[in-house]
Amino acid sequence: MFIHMNPNVLIVDGFVDEPASLGVPPYVSPHIRAIAGAVVDAGATPHYMSINDLRKQVKLPDAQISVFFGGVSVPGKYLRAMPASQNEIIQFSKILPGVKILGGPATFDEQYEETGLFDQIAKKDVAACVYDFLRTGEFSTRWRTIEEWNRWLIEGAPVVKKHPDYPQPLIAEIETYRGCIRYRSGGCSFCIEALKGAPLFREPEDVIKEIKTLSRLGVKNFRLGGQTCFISYKAEGYDDNLKLNPQAIKTLLSGIADIGIDVIHLDNANPAVIAEHPEEARVILETIVDYCTSGNVLALGMESADPIVIERNNLNATPEQVFDAIKLINDVGAEIGENGLPKLLPGLNFIIGLDGESKKTLEHNLAFLRSVLKEGLLLRRINVRQVMPIRREFKPGVTHTDFLRFKEAVRKEIDKPMLQRVAPAGTILRRVYLEIREGNKTFGRQIGTYPLLVGFDYPLELGRFVDAMVVGWGYRSITAIEFPFPINTASLAAMRSLPSIGEKRATRILKRRPFRTLLELANALDDPSLAEKIAPIITFDVAETMNESKAIVSKGQNTRKK
Repeated sequence: MFIHMNPNVLIVDGFVDEPASLGVPPYVSPHIRAIAGAVVDAGATPHYMSINDLRKQVKLPDAQISVFFGGVSVPGKYLRAMPASQNEIIQFSKILPGVKILGGPATFDEQYEETGLFDQIAKKDVAACVYDFLRTGEFSTRWRTIEEWNRWLIEGAPVVKKHPDYPQPLIAEIETYRGCIRYRSGGCSFCIEALKGAPLFREPEDVIKEIKTLSRLGVKNFRLGGQTCFISYKAEGYDDNLKLNPQAIKTLLSGIADIGIDVIHLDNANPAVIAEHPEEARVILETIVDYCTSGNVLALGMESADPIVIERNNLNATPEQVFDAIKLINDVGAEIGENGLPKLLPGLNFIIGLDGESKKTLEHNLAFLRSVLKEGLLLRRINVRQVMPIRREFKPGVTHTDFLRFKEAVRKEIDKPMLQRVAPAGTILRRVYLEIREGNKTFGRQIGTYPLLVGFDYPLELGRFVDAMVVGWGYRSITAIEFPFPINTASLAAMRSLPSIGEKRATRILKRRPFRTLLELANALDDPSLAEKIAPIITFDVAETMNESKAIVSKGQNTRKK
């Protein structure tokens, strides 16, 4: 038995990124909350620190146990925060106090065992491992029970107050189940979720209770991302004998909607499940549109459009199934919602480096994307990444140069046209949270799953919400201006961003303002008709531009559909 009375447990949040859970800011991982809950349940005291705290050399607490939760199994591109690297996990583990336990995707990397720096590497459930050690003094290798799961998430909920993004723009990642409906066949070759076995579903009332608890603590943004396929939540059977459960999903989402939170979004869906069960899937998709907030995305795990790669790696779906799923999601979800974006769109995941791959694989992938574009369908996000050897090693069939060329082709041929369809010029994006500044440019995002990166070509005060109007597009981001645009207070750089207003006109406006009427503005311009053109997007009211955006989308904005 662990003999220290009332031990302190340091929990290091390494900002994990894994297939069925995201913990990179603005997200807080459910595993961090579960670890904290397990510590409390065992009679100990949790102390939260992020990897950023370690980078800043914040003083460590006097702890008898240190839990480092880190690792990345599906690397992405991050705006403000980076997950703990392999070198950081090794280096920082040397200074952690007490008994050291490693959890998360990092546990699949053998180098951490070779270093001997950790007393225990929790290959399964680190929360259960910590709990058992605190109670018995012995390490365990097991999964938590459903009762422990629900209890620990409630007891560990207060740890969110220590997160660097609390209360805004924090998003709590929520788990609905563990495991994979394809576990009998071994699942996809690269994914660890099938190794967790048959799905263990949390009941709707337990998920709702967790979200209520977090909401009372001040968290207002949530994503149900902790599952391999949301459409399969509470489904019965496996593989070809799957029976979907639309009623359970309605019970879950309607109960969450009744809580009164700001954002509820999703992640992850198996396109084959949607394609093979179109009637039930349509009902579920309509339920998602009814009860979730706008700008929602279902990321579809296509991974490859090459039949050889699909077979060799036991992938989710055929290209035909993926295409059918994309069409159905577009049909149900493409209407514009209150935040200025379609209510629900599909995303696509591609992985390069799988078995059976060749240069033809990249041609198959690009041809598939071109067919989606040609059909006039919308994709909110295309994620192209290289396989991580978490489950096993892979022998690449294409060079890194080939990978980069493919990625560049996707960005130029597909991403930009898709952005122009999803957010055409003049689109008003509500509640963009301003996050970082690079030089004189400001970048922000709406709070939600896979948010658009919104760039402003001028400095703005960070840490607040603004509404934004789209004026241009990059390959992976859009350019915008504040909406309504504060014509009487905007800087010269901001003024130049107005449509049809260049350097000379911007200078003229600055010299002649403040304006009280549109006529005064027209008289200040060399082309008075320009005042009429920009009238719908500007405001003369200084006080109006200082308020945080709370307006909902106008009736005119809510008419665009696929």
